[in-house]
Amino acid sequence: MVMNMQISRLLEMIYILMHGNCIPARELAKRLGVSRRTIYRDIDVLSTAGIPVYTEKGKGGGVRFLPSSVLNKSILSEEEQNEILTALHGLSNLNISEDNHVLGKLSSIFNKTAVNWLEVDFSDWSYVNNYFNDFKTAILERRIAEFNYYNRSGARASRRIEPIQLWFKSHSWYLKGFCLNKQDIRLFKLSRVKNLFVTDEHFSERSFPEVQDSDEMHTNVVIRLRISPEMKYRVFDEFDENIVEEQPDGSFIVTVSWEEDNWVYGFILSFGEYVEVLEPEHIRGVIRDKSIKISEKYL
Repeated sequence: MVMNMQISRLLEMIYILMHGNCIPARELAKRLGVSRRTIYRDIDVLSTAGIPVYTEKGKGGGVRFLPSSVLNKSILSEEEQNEILTALHGLSNLNISEDNHVLGKLSSIFNKTAVNWLEVDFSDWSYVNNYFNDFKTAILERRIAEFNYYNRSGARASRRIEPIQLWFKSHSWYLKGFCLNKQDIRLFKLSRVKNLFVTDEHFSERSFPEVQDSDEMHTNVVIRLRISPEMKYRVFDEFDENIVEEQPDGSFIVTVSWEEDNWVYGFILSFGEYVEVLEPEHIRGVIRDKSIKISEKYL
């Protein structure tokens, strides 16, 4: 515990000194809540660690870094510094925490400009709500959320939820939460949530089991597709090469394991006349029926 307190104090001292000011030891001691003797001991520790801190005696003297010095590699390796800055950049892009000021502090300490290599936007091109960020707030602040929910059959129900986690699974976002209506943990597909309201009611943390059952979870089905050569660009854009077999005629046999739902049907249909479902038979039938209904609209 004492060691942790010292490390925390040393890091705070580094941050105070990195602005280039010469600070009297008594002022530094007051700001850090310790004696001047402790400050001098801390200076010895930092100097031993290779951090360029020193003291100036006399009027206007105090504690400071050597002029033009940097802390690169003094505490953390180059790789560790980059990993910390990268992680913080990722969090700032996800809007998960307000840690941009921490990122700025560490960038200054390490004398680095972190590369903003990641940009995340959870909305689609037809963005109409802010439910993702609203649920994020509800989870972090442990506030009960209320909304209308449409299940797979289209039935609507009002739900009160203690949100636990946002979860991305098989091309869709879900909310994992404790449903106060059902008194059980449930998964809710975000695209089926309507009229979300995050209340001011707070809830206590629970010990949650794994999700055992949910209307929103499906059993995977193996689907084999034959895709024409005209769609070659999409084949290599959207499928791993390990599940693609190129045929002598230039077509491709693609074998996937997906949760069967309307997204799968729509994805297959997006290939138009350039795709054929080889198996399973029931999905061949689904695509055939949907194709007929589509064509009937243009007769």
